[in-house]
Amino acid sequence: MNKLTQLLAPLVLILISFNLYAGASDEVNTNSDDFETSVYEDEIYDPLEGINRAVFGFNNVADKVILEPVAKGYKKLPSPLQSGIGNFIKNLKLPLVALNQLLQGQGKNAAESTGRFFVNSTVGIFGLIDVADDFGLEQKEEDFGQTLATWGVGDGFYIVLPLFGPSNLRDTTGMVMTMVTDPVNAYVSSQGETWIIPFRTAVNAIDQRSQIIDEVNALRDNSLDYYAAVRSSYYQNRKAAINNTDDSDLTPLPLISIEFEWLILLKF
Repeated sequence: MNKLTQLLAPLVLILISFNLYAGASDEVNTNSDDFETSVYEDEIYDPLEGINRAVFGFNNVADKVILEPVAKGYKKLPSPLQSGIGNFIKNLKLPLVALNQLLQGQGKNAAESTGRFFVNSTVGIFGLIDVADDFGLEQKEEDFGQTLATWGVGDGFYIVLPLFGPSNLRDTTGMVMTMVTDPVNAYVSSQGETWIIPFRTAVNAIDQRSQIIDEVNALRDNSLDYYAAVRSSYYQNRKAAINNTDDSDLTPLPLISIEFEWLILLKF
């Protein structure tokens, strides 16, 4: 755990330092019709734009050459199989969702997420079938990035992560916290089956990407500046998630995962 502390401590210190540049802001309009509006862009701190654009270009090529074609092939699988895979992945995330809901003071939601996990893990055959909806236990999403924001931690600077896509300093810290606390990752690592972790990440990426093929292509084709469009869309999606507002009108993004699952392969 000493190595783990050495990894996390600098991240936390940097997060606090750059919080001066991008403090927690008031709620913003998350229903903008133009992802490239200068009004919203003024709220984004992107001092690494040159580097970020280079990484973004690499990610865009990787998405078009690898992830999107695989996702299109995945879409050809029988619908029940796709649903089963998606349900299974979502179910594995529920323990951390419930934990973050507790940390945010959402006791009722945490109880519902816990109930959803147990119902789908048993009656739903390890989460392959979503039967919890029939009991009124709806799927909700919370992560450590949202928890940190609820606690008043600002965005920090904008970062484009290789393969994983757009993020910021706060959310990247949240990703590391997810890696450390994820019980699924901890269990498979204790069993020496660490190959499951990147496999889980890859399947999650393919499943998510398959659901937004048309939306991402439309954003890519219709944006004057695709980088700026994705950056604004990322912040709008995250603001909606943090404020628990409706994000159905927002453009989804080609993110591989909200989790740094591959970091568990480091020997702490």
